[in-house]
Amino acid sequence: MGIESSAEVAVPADIESVMVCARKFDGRLHREWQARLVALEESLVIVEGVFESEILHPQLGHIAPGTLSTEYYWTDRCYSVFRFREPAGALRNYYCNINLPAEFDGRVLTFIDLDIDVLVAPDFSLRILDEDEFAANAARYNYPAAVRDAVPRALAELLARIERREYPFDWQA
Repeated sequence: MGIESSAEVAVPADIESVMVCARKFDGRLHREWQARLVALEESLVIVEGVFESEILHPQLGHIAPGTLSTEYYWTDRCYSVFRFREPAGALRNYYCNINLPAEFDGRVLTFIDLDIDVLVAPDFSLRILDEDEFAANAARYNYPAAVRDAVPRALAELLARIERREYPFDWQA
């Protein structure tokens, strides 16, 4: 399915930054941030952002200012991958979202967060997060059967890519 290498195509010169919008299933905005468009290739959109201020995240812990986030979104896959690097460049971790396929109109990249996340350490040990949140929101928002069925398939595909160190988990500093 899709991209097997990190080959990138040129980004249109008139697009420097995009707004990334994470939404919940009911359409409400969950989070948004500005990012620099890095590459467009087939169904893959890659953006980068830099944390400007310190963040204390419940799963990620302390995120220092200057931490770089390279984000991989697919318009035909039910997950996205964030590769976080420390300000000095070392791999901090990967944070993966199970979500509906992203939509990108050239200026705004939007995805519907389906709650389950995977946190991957630099040694590739991992934790699956928020399965209880998925179950609660599936009931609250009445996720359609197609969405409920897509989530375990997406999680299995993502875990297999992590285990095999397939793109984008093949990154070397």
